[in-house]
Amino acid sequence: MCFLVKDEGSIDMMNQSAEDRLNLKGKNPEIFFDYVELCDRSEAESVFKKTLSNAKPGEFETRLFINTELIDVKLSFVPFLLNSSSNKKLTFVYARDITNEKQKELELIRFFNVAENSVNPIQITDLNGKMIYVNKSFINSSGYTKEELIGKNPRVFGSGKSSSKFWDRMWDTISSGKVWVGEVENKRKDNSAFFTQLLVSPILDKDGKVSGYFGIHRDLSEKRTLERQLIHTQKMESIGTLAAGIAHEVGNPLASISALVQVAQRSTDDPFVNEKLSLVKSQITRISKIIRDLVDFSRPSNYELHLTNINESIKEAVEITKVGTKAKDISFIVELSSKIPMLPLIADQIQQVFVNILLNAVDAITEKSSLTKEEKIIVTATSDDEFVKISFSDSGKGIKEENLQKIFEPFFTTKKEGRGTGLGLWVSYGIVKSFQGDLQVKSKLNKGTTFIIKLPMNPSL
Repeated sequence: MCFLVKDEGSIDMMNQSAEDRLNLKGKNPEIFFDYVELCDRSEAESVFKKTLSNAKPGEFETRLFINTELIDVKLSFVPFLLNSSSNKKLTFVYARDITNEKQKELELIRFFNVAENSVNPIQITDLNGKMIYVNKSFINSSGYTKEELIGKNPRVFGSGKSSSKFWDRMWDTISSGKVWVGEVENKRKDNSAFFTQLLVSPILDKDGKVSGYFGIHRDLSEKRTLERQLIHTQKMESIGTLAAGIAHEVGNPLASISALVQVAQRSTDDPFVNEKLSLVKSQITRISKIIRDLVDFSRPSNYELHLTNINESIKEAVEITKVGTKAKDISFIVELSSKIPMLPLIADQIQQVFVNILLNAVDAITEKSSLTKEEKIIVTATSDDEFVKISFSDSGKGIKEENLQKIFEPFFTTKKEGRGTGLGLWVSYGIVKSFQGDLQVKSKLNKGTTFIIKLPMNPSL
């Protein structure tokens, strides 16, 4: 639509398109700005007057009323003199319909906001496989900055564990205009692995030709972790079954050896021989007790509360922990108050808590860069009128301050891949809470860690 507009804003002339669309054929000249959307009217007039005063073209985007509807237009103002003799000033106004452009722009903005704020990592590459766009989630997941990724090939964070044939099949699929889906393992900037299900879709231009590739990742880390936990749980179930079998198979020979030792003791008066036989007998008793404790510990819980001797549970947990080869150079100091009463608990569950904490303490010590002869784990148990307080202190490597808030979260672990499930402390916390107690942690890096369990003396049943 084209108009010639006078200084005061009235329409002097217009083309056929403007007449038809504004329905002005045969009517008296109108004020042009009456057709501009009300909220933009004053600003449009200001641009118009500025072009007149400066004698320079100007532009303004707004909406015009066309047959009771508003359409998006871009107005171009070009002032000029009609002729030098009359000195009559007019402004040529060109109104270009940009409704389709605005719609496309809106769609692009919507797509950008959806892509940019998606929880799934998204990347767009050109035909050569170089990244031209990554969203915030992709940056967070990979650990790289946007500047480090744009213009680079996705190989920059590849783990190298997928074969070249795997990637060849992907390129063959997407190059032919089809969508490809597969599971991949990538590496973050810090070299830690992250697993995703990757969907790569070709981007087609208006002629149907591939102009780039759109990739979206779905994080599989939790799925992989759950799979590992399931395998670990099944393995522990198998160990429990094996422990029962071992107890039966080993128990009978041990009983025979114990009987033979007793016969030998009665058959000799030699003090030296009797001393050594007593030592053998005590070790046989210790082996038998360890096997019994392992079997009891691996049995399913019956979830029934019984009055439980806390001190005995602690002693048994310490004995189970000391069996491990990692614990052979660690001193266990156990200080238990004889005044602690019996508490209504599920015995094997509270023992599981003690064992979990003790095993973590052993790992924290053995993972230190250098061990001393004074490595120790101190276990104390005391009571007052309200609570039984049990503390486990180790001389291990300690926990970073930023990790203390996450220590009881499921699947969180500071141990290396494959050395920790991230469930032990989470399960322990849940067990203690189910007994209306509390589990706290105090730690200093390179100084050691203390876990404190508080169990109520009179829990509400």
